[in-house]
Amino acid sequence: MTKKEEFIQIYQEKIKRRGAEQLLNWLQSDASDFFTAPSSTRYHGSYEGGLVEHSLNVYECLVDYLARPRTKEQYGMNYSEETVALVALLHDLCKVNFYAVDYRNAKNAQGVWEKVPYYTIRDTMPYGHGEKSVYMLSGFLRLSREEAFAIRYHMGFSGPEDKNQIGRALEQFPLALALNVADMEASYFLEGTPES
Repeated sequence: MTKKEEFIQIYQEKIKRRGAEQLLNWLQSDASDFFTAPSSTRYHGSYEGGLVEHSLNVYECLVDYLARPRTKEQYGMNYSEETVALVALLHDLCKVNFYAVDYRNAKNAQGVWEKVPYYTIRDTMPYGHGEKSVYMLSGFLRLSREEAFAIRYHMGFSGPEDKNQIGRALEQFPLALALNVADMEASYFLEGTPES
């Protein structure tokens, strides 16, 4: 099963709310590069298909994190399968049509200069990161407040926002903290650059 097929299977099994089918149709259309886009220009998932792979990795990490007895019993983190799938699979929707391939000169293994492809940013909607994903999703389906804040703050303290604001959001919306942990686990432990 390809990563695209795996994503679609989980998506269709778990996400049932109104607008979900239209969103999936858009993700599979020529208007979206979701299934071929990288997840970054140089870091985790910086290769074709990196975005869908990262989304699946975050989903698996979030499911595992939320299965811990402590998260349920002590922290009260009980979320529907739909919510878990939605925030994990779509947290980086802002990266759709965000990257472009460009070329630069580099020496190959024989020391000869050649043109090599690399990913660069082509941001046609400069609306931040998490907030852009929330905005794009809201055009298709309705998010709960907890889902919207989880996606908005999934970068945790690595974003440029006011640290007090981030801390308050993570405290008020525990799903945001859980999604941040899953995103970091996937990025730093499961994924890497093409050379790693």
